[in-house]
Amino acid sequence: MKIIECPRDAMQGIKEFIPTSKKIRYIQSLLEVGFDTIDFGSFVSPRAIPQMRDTAEVLENLDLSNTNTKLLAIIANMRGVNDACRFEQIDYLGYPFSLSEIFQMRNTAKTIEQSCDLLKQIMDTAAKYNKKVNVYFSMGFGNPYGDPWSKEIVEEWVVKVKKMGVNLISLSDTVGTADAPTIQKLFDYLIPKYPEIEFGAHLHTHPKTWYEKVDAAYTAGCRRFDSAIKGFGGCPMAKDELVGNLPTEKLLTYFTQNNIETGINTTAFENAYNEAQKVFLGNNLSF
Repeated sequence: MKIIECPRDAMQGIKEFIPTSKKIRYIQSLLEVGFDTIDFGSFVSPRAIPQMRDTAEVLENLDLSNTNTKLLAIIANMRGVNDACRFEQIDYLGYPFSLSEIFQMRNTAKTIEQSCDLLKQIMDTAAKYNKKVNVYFSMGFGNPYGDPWSKEIVEEWVVKVKKMGVNLISLSDTVGTADAPTIQKLFDYLIPKYPEIEFGAHLHTHPKTWYEKVDAAYTAGCRRFDSAIKGFGGCPMAKDELVGNLPTEKLLTYFTQNNIETGINTTAFENAYNEAQKVFLGNNLSF
């Protein structure tokens, strides 16, 4: 079981700048919990995401000497790739690849064709610097924009990025509209058919629907889940203030109830949970 904690996703939409020292202290507390990976920051334009302008400084001040947790940084262009590849501490580059042409333009100002060309460059550069690439299929379970969607379309893109060398794909419920049957059907179809690819779930969710979404993904064989403490963050285009990230504490409750080993240090998690309160209290809604 792999749990990917996503403080970057939780923080990036907050307008008031979170002091760098607070970010360092919070992410340091997360490094002690036992998460497989932490999505800690992004190398993108500070004009686009002002909150992440200190990602390099945060990284340089993290103590990684007593953790096995890996670090993931989001990138959206080659400048970001080159910046991220300067740091040996980073294990994964995360690239948001939308299956919706409309959302791809909104998110990265690129067409899907341009995004494909960029992904090829990302894969080449990542290989030179020994970085792994996590491709996020934004709008992976459908979208509200009217773009065509089906499991066959998703599979088509799985095959295309696989040919580029991608072997880690996170299917994203970007605006929290996916239902449990769709989630289960898609993972049921893809996981056994493409065993060489690791599929993950990046689920945004309403507080009343988190359980059924997690259960659908897990039952279908998904063993990689993105989450954020207290469900902070989420997509600003969801148009529902209660649609946030999958809350880590809820995810852990699911695994505990089903006797699923996670490797999480509960005492360290409680400490990180308390640190999250200090970072986000008054800045965001939670579940």
